[in-house]
Amino acid sequence: MNGPNILQNENFTPTAPKDVDWAKALSSPQYAQVERRILRQLAEALLYENIAPYSRSSSEGAVDTFLIQAVDTKGQAVAYMIRGRTTASFDRIRLNRIEPIVRRDADGVRSEARLEQFVIEVLGPHVPEERLGGFLEELVQTLLKDTQSQYVNRHRELSGEERMYDALEGNIMDGHPYHPCYKSRIGFNGPDNATYGPEFQPLLKPLWLALPAEDSVHAISASLQSYEAFMEAELGMETIADFTARLEAAGINPQQVRYLPVHPWQWRETALRVLYRHLADRQVVVLGEGQDGYRPQQSIRTLANATSRHKPYVKLPMNLVNTSTGRMLAKHTILNAPLISDWLSGLVRQDTEAQQMDFVLLREVAGVAYDHETLPELLRPRAYGALGAIWRESLHLYLRDGEEAVPFNALCHLERSGKPFIDTWVQNEGVEAWTWQLLEAAVLPLIHLLFAHGVALESHAQNMILLHREGRPTRVAFKDFHDGIRFSRRHLAHPEACPPLHSLSDHHRRINPNSFIETDQAEGVRDFVHDAFFFINMTELCFLLEDHYGLSEKAFWQMTAQLIHDYCRKHPQHEARFQAFDLFADTIEVEQLTARRLFGDTELRLQKASNPLRPYR
Repeated sequence: MNGPNILQNENFTPTAPKDVDWAKALSSPQYAQVERRILRQLAEALLYENIAPYSRSSSEGAVDTFLIQAVDTKGQAVAYMIRGRTTASFDRIRLNRIEPIVRRDADGVRSEARLEQFVIEVLGPHVPEERLGGFLEELVQTLLKDTQSQYVNRHRELSGEERMYDALEGNIMDGHPYHPCYKSRIGFNGPDNATYGPEFQPLLKPLWLALPAEDSVHAISASLQSYEAFMEAELGMETIADFTARLEAAGINPQQVRYLPVHPWQWRETALRVLYRHLADRQVVVLGEGQDGYRPQQSIRTLANATSRHKPYVKLPMNLVNTSTGRMLAKHTILNAPLISDWLSGLVRQDTEAQQMDFVLLREVAGVAYDHETLPELLRPRAYGALGAIWRESLHLYLRDGEEAVPFNALCHLERSGKPFIDTWVQNEGVEAWTWQLLEAAVLPLIHLLFAHGVALESHAQNMILLHREGRPTRVAFKDFHDGIRFSRRHLAHPEACPPLHSLSDHHRRINPNSFIETDQAEGVRDFVHDAFFFINMTELCFLLEDHYGLSEKAFWQMTAQLIHDYCRKHPQHEARFQAFDLFADTIEVEQLTARRLFGDTELRLQKASNPLRPYR
């Protein structure tokens, strides 16, 4: 074990390359492909969220031309011509994946659009300058970091072990399919991205600190013996003995501290600024690294144990912005994590039908946080959500013989050849048969939790895992419950089972008004399922199945509706919640992810979208 070094992190030596040959990367086909993708997703969002005024003209083949009028920096009229169509899936606008966006200048000269120019000309008149600059920086950082990822991994083929779950958490480099800032990672420079980004599959170790018990909070699942016993299992007795010796040598009682892991980047960038006084006064002790190595998952801040894969994943805060969201871990979410997991797993354990559906809840079993409220009020904001951890059960505890798993967003991944990741699976089963299997595995657990219990899960693609046997979908696993559920207490089937939860602070409510668990509105619970699962997650799969296998949008949503109707017919006892959480409503509300970034979080930014399930009511 390496000795502690307060001022440096030289002992952290991940295995990833430090940087890339940028001259070659920025003249590569990967750079051009990434810029086109960012522009396409940006334009789709601007059109869909009605941020930029546009006109539309129809042509043959149900393909439209969207025209955005703009003005260049010299005050001359320019226009952007974009080919695409409005889909049946929530009226989402889907642009051509092959043709670039074309810019026409005042002289009629046409050229391929460029990112910075597009942002300045199209958004400049509509967005406050102070916000536009930050947004452009997120887009540029996405361009650079995704270029870096794609260029370094340009020869990687997904075969053999590279298609296994743990490897796929790094190999699926796609990021968010709708948000244009899908890989901004504001706070990382190029070497940081290579050192800590999941695409580079680094092996890293958190730095362990000993915090005074009175300056920290912790929570554990009722299924665990104690926090101390959990730490012994997590760290191992050899490491515990080493940490104990270090503390005793410093004159500190090991029984009066709590162990806290810190991401090495967070240690360098944030922890020192928060804890320097505690370190100087020897109130916080740097213990060094543990024995286990970890690899980052797609979310960057969740680390999978690469030494002992059955041990829990650990989720660590990072003061970094990705997809326009800060990646902190607020104290109330850490304290709520085991409470929510115990509650949900208890509901499922006592539910015979849920047991038969056989889905997996990856429970969050323990959490610890530095208590920022022990600081003077002036110093609290910089420490808010900056130091903490949540431990989540490993998927490998649940995999059975012959069963494999993939992150749910792998289902929409295209390989270097242009073939879908799922191609062999779909070809073997047939597109309709495979889609039925997938829908039964994924949709039924979600609607059962909603209708039978009144709980909605935020099932976007990174929060779901598909379990399969040789490509045949069998069941799903869900994760990330500490801030990824929503419910209305009066609509719960068993409100008495719901534990009292720690409420979010006024500070958290101000900086992230979209982050809440409980609501009084049944529609808000329903739309939580629609927005995360149907609007993005399943719609992307719907598009892929139509593009590559000819399964129409209409057929996809008709199959989904039939599955929901079959469930409702078999469960008349849930009629009240069928009505309250009407999945067939004319419209649902979806979050305006780009407008939220451009105009701020001072209010909820939602828009009504046509429900693709409505025609099959």
